[in-house]
Amino acid sequence: MRESPVTRRQLLVGATGIAASLGGCISTSPKPPGQAAGGAGGGGDSGLELLKAGGSSTLFPIVQGAASYWASNYEPTDREYWGPGQYDIETDMRLADYWGSKYGFEADGDVAPPFEVNVGLSHSGTGLEKLRNQQIDIGNASASAAAEFPDASEEELSKFTEHVVAVDAQPIIVSREIYDAGVTKLTAEQVRGIYTGEITKWSAIESYDGPDKEIQAVGRAEGSGTDTAFRSNMLGSPDAPMEGVDARKGQNQQVKTTVSNSNNAIAYMALAFVDDSIPAIELEFDGTTYTPGENLADPSYPLARDLHCYTWEGTSKKEAAFLRMILSDFGQQNFVEPEGYSKLTDERQRKEIEKLAEPEA
Repeated sequence: MRESPVTRRQLLVGATGIAASLGGCISTSPKPPGQAAGGAGGGGDSGLELLKAGGSSTLFPIVQGAASYWASNYEPTDREYWGPGQYDIETDMRLADYWGSKYGFEADGDVAPPFEVNVGLSHSGTGLEKLRNQQIDIGNASASAAAEFPDASEEELSKFTEHVVAVDAQPIIVSREIYDAGVTKLTAEQVRGIYTGEITKWSAIESYDGPDKEIQAVGRAEGSGTDTAFRSNMLGSPDAPMEGVDARKGQNQQVKTTVSNSNNAIAYMALAFVDDSIPAIELEFDGTTYTPGENLADPSYPLARDLHCYTWEGTSKKEAAFLRMILSDFGQQNFVEPEGYSKLTDERQRKEIEKLAEPEA
């Protein structure tokens, strides 16, 4: 019996060195087949061409989930994992063969997909730096390249080709003990006060009804897209000082572990990693209360941010094939929504697909 697609928890446990298949958008400058500009691509052990992706832990579940489906190259009769007859997809081809064929990759009738992918896990800044150095083909980032590289010139930034694949609404989370002691809601001013170091004890929060405790403010690593987005949206600048931070963690999973193992913590992280062990609280911002599970996906939510798959100086046909799969109704339903992120609106989805080169007839 075939194994089910890998879950987010399983993906994160074995994050590094996971191989599957990826693709992307059309390039404005020629790239050899299977190779990014500068030689990032190459063949895997199977002899198939290899596409490399890496970066944000926030995007990792989306990209690796899609890569897992691609590697499995499900047959058209498999309606549980593949979409013929659904999502306006009509084909008798396997999954990866279908998307690859739109950009000239010929199906050979084998189970193997047209090419493989290796998805690395770090954070946005590392992923975009590797993309800029042409060490990978797709840089996953939960903040924009402009926010990650605020000192870069317009010319430098123009080489990053942006593809928004989903939207994340960052929640504010607290330790279970703090939530149970009455902190189920904070104002934006209180959150700013905590992270700038002006508020250092939970007793300073009126709703708190528990023993006097210092606040442990947990942040993401500097250079991570989650940290950059939080500073930009909550503190007004991607390089705003956060003197109240007590600990910084490189990945969302590490933030989750720290908060769940603490009795006095507060943190910000990607929505997909929230569960009962780390309750998300309400946030009041400019008179509006944003409640997890209700309206965090609202465009006015101050901690909403786009999730990007960047390519370098245009995008290759392989990247176009893979990104088209993620951006399709099939991809949004199977790779974005199950991870707790918001699908693109119909208008945004259309615009992002239009960025890709026209598929071959």
